[in-house]
Amino acid sequence: MHSDLVHTTSKIITLGRSGRIACARKLFDELCYKDLIAWNAMLTSYTQLGLYRESLSLFFHMRISGSKPDYFSFTAALSACVPACSLNYGRKIHAQVINCGYQSSLPVNNSLINMYGKCLNPCSARMVFEDMNLRNEISWCSLLFAYTNFGQFDYAQETFDIMPNRVEISWNILISGHARYGEVGKCMLLLKKMRKDSYLPDQWTYSALMNACTESPETCYGYIVHALILKIGWSSAVEVNNSVLSFYTKQSLWDDAKKVFESSKILTQVSWNAIIDAHMKMGDIHKAFLAFKQAPMKNVISWTTLINGYAKNGHEHEALECFLEMIRNLVKPDDFTFGAVLHACSSLAMLGHGKMVHGCIIVYGFHSYVYVANGLVNMYAKCGNIEESIQAFDDILNKDLVSWNTMLLGLGLHGRATEALQLYEEMVKLGVRLDKVTFIGLLVACSHSGSVEKGTLIFESIESLYGLPYEMDHIACMVDILGRSGYLPEAREMAKKYYKLCDQVKSISYEALVGACFSHGDFGMGRKIGGQLMILEPCKEISYVMLSNLYCASGKWNEAENVRKRMRDHGVNKLPGCSWIEVRNKVTTFVAGNPTHPLMTELGKLLYYLNFETKNTCFNGLNID
Repeated sequence: MHSDLVHTTSKIITLGRSGRIACARKLFDELCYKDLIAWNAMLTSYTQLGLYRESLSLFFHMRISGSKPDYFSFTAALSACVPACSLNYGRKIHAQVINCGYQSSLPVNNSLINMYGKCLNPCSARMVFEDMNLRNEISWCSLLFAYTNFGQFDYAQETFDIMPNRVEISWNILISGHARYGEVGKCMLLLKKMRKDSYLPDQWTYSALMNACTESPETCYGYIVHALILKIGWSSAVEVNNSVLSFYTKQSLWDDAKKVFESSKILTQVSWNAIIDAHMKMGDIHKAFLAFKQAPMKNVISWTTLINGYAKNGHEHEALECFLEMIRNLVKPDDFTFGAVLHACSSLAMLGHGKMVHGCIIVYGFHSYVYVANGLVNMYAKCGNIEESIQAFDDILNKDLVSWNTMLLGLGLHGRATEALQLYEEMVKLGVRLDKVTFIGLLVACSHSGSVEKGTLIFESIESLYGLPYEMDHIACMVDILGRSGYLPEAREMAKKYYKLCDQVKSISYEALVGACFSHGDFGMGRKIGGQLMILEPCKEISYVMLSNLYCASGKWNEAENVRKRMRDHGVNKLPGCSWIEVRNKVTTFVAGNPTHPLMTELGKLLYYLNFETKNTCFNGLNID
């Protein structure tokens, strides 16, 4: 029996390493007796394949079955808590560590410090560290990481200063921590001190430095560090080369990124993903797709980069097709994948597809991720289903600021000013820190509902009560609120008062004001402001179109034609009007001036009768068969 158990456990390990986890689990479940080695083999297989929730579930099943875990079981389970974003699970495992008498185990304590540090709980990490009788370099470095990961650099520096034995990795942790916050100057000082103290920087040091430069708006730092890398000879290191490539990509320095990519002797998945991202950010979706196809291996980041790029470049259908292809290729999506796909559904207002993606989110277990849940709130609101948006918002257990702001904007777009204000009051009551986006959502709600008085009070509170500077969107919203309600002189004064902030404030406010003049029939003011708008934005079609429409509405056809001619002379083209409808999960698009739809005649008749009915409310209907 013992030899059979050993043989089966070996097979479980082999199957797990080859990725055949379902077969491994089947063998495991068929075991009549499971010893500790078998449990640990299955736990490790799950963790190594990134199936962290399954690993945690198995660990707790192990406890229910009566098997007592050892230090190996605890370290495997604790390492699964971080990617699964489960601090609560980590605390439960910590309690079991104490219950089972492993609180003196060095590997377990190090795993606990690491878990608390990565779950942004440095206080608990410190408590574990202080209770340890025996510590090693891993213990010190794990505590140092816990502080830097949470941004507590004073405590991190204190820990670093009293370390009995500083190793290169401790320097790298400190540099990487400052790099995440874009503190390039601090990183450079640490590098200088590291070399002065006779420690040798390695590829991870220079990768961290390049990452710091990526977060900095000053590109000169990146050039300096890249020059240093070339001089010292670390440019051949894959990790360093990828960080350099990422720097040039994120700084939109496409030519430099291309040179680094083409000069790379070894191309990893990170290299290919970076160049796919670069092409997408340049708007060259064809080259991005070619790079994706040429990549010898594709992971979830490769697929997500492609999907996100398609969605942001206005190719939402391709983004959805790419997502489906990803699923067909048995690549498991992550939270960022679902965020990108939901963005595509929101842009297309495809509720049916959005619901299908929501179903996938539940199946793959990402419904508890705040980032994904925020995407669902936005998708349902943009697709016209505000009730489902509210439900998705209510389902979020740990709401962040984005959750609140997304719901506010959704309510605003649907003209639900009362509910938006109630939500705002709840935010204040709960002590949620408000930002500029919060007030944009509130002002949009007031604009769509015509609440001038409430909108004015909210606008004034931005600066007087919350001490936030006015952004151009705040001013544009306030101009829109006044303009929509017919307070045209007041709206114009508002635009004049704040246009000195920047030309963009003036143009966006004037766009809202011209639209209001058109709606309320004030063609005199509209023509005057429209003319100024055309001078401000000579390359934007909207300024010409709005002014031309104003002239047409007031019967000045020659002036309207002159505006159109001026538009053509400046080489500005008007994008044709476009609308679409989703029926039975199929989207049909209609473009102005393109009567190629096979049912165009029938649709024309139907629209004629619908138009007739709306103008004749006493009309009950026609038989259009």
